[in-house]
This record gives sequence, structure tokens and C-alpha cells, in this order.
Amino acid sequence: MEAAGLWMLLAVAVVLLGTGLPAFAVLMGVSVAASAIGLIFGAVEPSLLTALPSRIIGLLENDLLQALPLYVFMGALLNRLPLADRLFRCGVALGGRSSAAPALATLGLGALLAPMNGSVGASVAMLSRSVAPKLRERNVPAGETTALVCVASTLGVVIPPSLVLILLGDAMMRAHTEATNVTKVMVRIVNTQDIFRGALVPAALFLVLCLSVAWLLGRRAPARPEKERPRASEWLTALIAALFVVGLLAGVAAGYFYAVEAAAMGGTALLLFGLATGGLRGGAFGAVLRDTMAVSGALFALFVAATTFTLVFRAFGSDRLLDAWVSHVPGGATGAAITVLVVFALSAFVLDAFEIVFVIVPIVMPPVLTRAPDAVWISVLALLALQASFLVPPSGYAVMMARGALLDKAPIRQITRALAPYLAAQLVVLALVVLLPSLAHLAQPKSAEAPLVEKLDDETARKRFNDMLKLPPPPED
Repeated sequence: MEAAGLWMLLAVAVVLLGTGLPAFAVLMGVSVAASAIGLIFGAVEPSLLTALPSRIIGLLENDLLQALPLYVFMGALLNRLPLADRLFRCGVALGGRSSAAPALATLGLGALLAPMNGSVGASVAMLSRSVAPKLRERNVPAGETTALVCVASTLGVVIPPSLVLILLGDAMMRAHTEATNVTKVMVRIVNTQDIFRGALVPAALFLVLCLSVAWLLGRRAPARPEKERPRASEWLTALIAALFVVGLLAGVAAGYFYAVEAAAMGGTALLLFGLATGGLRGGAFGAVLRDTMAVSGALFALFVAATTFTLVFRAFGSDRLLDAWVSHVPGGATGAAITVLVVFALSAFVLDAFEIVFVIVPIVMPPVLTRAPDAVWISVLALLALQASFLVPPSGYAVMMARGALLDKAPIRQITRALAPYLAAQLVVLALVVLLPSLAHLAQPKSAEAPLVEKLDDETARKRFNDMLKLPPPPED
């Protein structure tokens, strides 16, 4: 019954598309049903299922998960504070009389705030509320407005320190550990900081290409001067916010502070801004806390459900079947990388970023990393494929969210035409990273590039592990 896990995946996709139920409920329901069938036919050991509580508790003890509610808190604050509005107005004013200024300001705003928003859906909601009406006032067509909102909202997938990157880094660390246990190759296990640094150069390249596309396309529209210039207080707010976010990014990438610390600093700064500007009066702060608790609870429920799903998946031995399939993919490491791109692209049509990180990564990545041991490179490719899939109309996650949130419903043909140049830029970056894996290592310090040592047999690996556990001799009197 090794194929049972694959039928579980198919059942999840069908039920999600057919019912619209929350993903955590579908994952848990399919897991319970499959485990019951497995117990009846003797394909699943009862003792394995009894290990589920300790497995969940062990995963939840990870300190990195403290960042999850903090990022959700930041996203809830951004949705209710006028910070995005002020940054957009100042960005347009910096563009002067250029007709491309609104598009450039929208992408710049996405680059600054989308990594702090926590999710693509939260970024779409923020940009639809604060930016889309102003684009409409400047006579930007509905299709282009939708495309700009979609691209800007997905920048948080690849620009660190975003919640998607944090969770992917943690999942990749576990997957890399499993892969090294199989290959018995001594190599430094990848961590979240490595994923951050690996994503910097490809993310910067994609952002530059998107800004270039927006500038080239925006020049064709007639220029429209601003009726009202930003006030001095708005300029000051925009400058402080931009410096703070850039400093936060630089600090995380350089390793001066960790993701949880960055999330705590971002949440504190936004809270102080809301209190200083009066944006949290009249029950607004209570609404922010309720939103934070609701979204955080849903994400932790998804985490628990995904952990249950992957345990049952492996109980059927479906991971061994998947590993055998991956081993037959031609092309070595490049073939394995392309496999990741295809799997993530298909998954993004059904699942959102968090569901993919919690469900697909633990299942797909360990066998892939046995073929392609460069975990940073594979992680960056997964992020780029994830972002590109969100932008593919009509069923891309960002496209569907934007069409539902915006008041002006553009025809899908107009949205496709407007998104095409940005998707082309995304494919260029993807191709470059596939062909030049070194792009994912340009921001890595030399100390982080630990070379492979040797392949060890079981006895040697056990001996070295025991040697590392030996305590030093007590000091002589």
C-alpha cells in the first residue's frame, strides 16, 4: 500500500477544490480516514500513531515558531494603520512628473512591507485597500492595477525576512537532516540564515527587473501631476519606515539578530507608530489582537494537521515510493531541481504558501536533497517557483485574491496581458538560478560554505557521533 500516501494527496486536492473547507480540517480529516483504513488492513502500525503527540510537542517546542504570531501581528497592524498610504504618496512624489511613478511606488511599497505582512493574502488585502483606489484615481487601467497588486504582494515570498522564508528555512533544515541521514555524507546542515542569504541576490534581481518593466510600461501613459504634495510629517514617517525596514533586512542577512528578534522589533515599531498617530483608537487595537489570534490559531492548526498528514503518509511507506521515483529522474542535480519547480508550481494552484511549506516540503524535499545536496539552491528555486505560480492567471493564488479584493473586476484577459512581462522577468530569474547555482551563494559568508567531507558507513558515523558526545576530562587540581 505504498501508493496510499499519493492517494491521500489527491484526496486533499479534490476536497479542497470541491468543498472550500479550511486546509487544516481537510488534512486532518484525510489523515484520520487514511489511518483508519490502514489499521483495518494492517498497513499501519498502531504504535506509530501513538508517537504523534510527542512528535507534535517536539516540533512546537521550536523557538523559531515564536516569530509566527509576531508576523501575523505585524500584518494585522499594517492593514489598519495609514503607513502604506503615506509611503505610497511619498513614493509617487519622488517620481516627480513621471507617468511610471505610481507603478514604481506600488512595487517599492510591496518590497518594503510585504515581507512584514506575513502572507500573500494579507499583502493583497493591504494593497487593495490602500493603493488600488489611488491607482484608480490616476487612471491606471484595472488590469494593470490588478497585476501591480499581485506582483507587489508576492515580493514578500522571496524578500527576507518574511514568514514564508522563516518557515521554509525550518522545514528545509529538517529535510536536509533526513537526507544526510540517508546519504551518510558529512555536511553542514542548512539553517534559516542560509536561506535568507541565498534568497537575497535572486530577490534583488527580480525586483530590479520588475521595476524596469514598470518604468518601461509606465512611460507610455500620460503624466499626471499630483494635486497635493505629502506633508513634512509624511515625509518623515516614510523616511524612518524605509530606513527601519532596510536596516532590519540588513541586520537579519548579516546575522546580527535572528528572525524572532526581527519580528519582535517590527511589531513593536508598528505598535508605537499606531499609538503615536492615533490609528489604534476606538477598538482598533482589540480588532488587531482578535485578527492576530484567529490567524495564528489557524496557522498552528495547519501545522499540527500537516504534521499528522506527513506521519500517516510515511506510515504507508509512500516516502520510499517517492524516493524511488526521484532517483529515476534524469539529469542529476539539475533534474532534481526541475522536479522541485514542477511540484511546487502544481501545488501552488491548490495550496497556499504555508500549506506547501508544511505539507509538500517534508514529503518532497528529503528525496530531492539526496540527489541535489545543495539545500540553499533548492530552497531558492522552490521560493521562485512558488512566487511564479501565485502570479499565473486565472488560478494563481495572488490573482484570485486580488480579483476578489479589488472593486474594479478586470477581465482575466487584461490581467494576463498585464502580468505577462512580470512573469517573463520571473522566468528569466528562474532560468538564471537553475543554470547558475552560484547566484544562491553570492551573499553567503565564506564560513558558511562548509565543503563535503566524506561518505561514511554506519559504524564510522556512529563512532564519530559518540566521540562528539564525550565530555572533556575534569581539570586537574
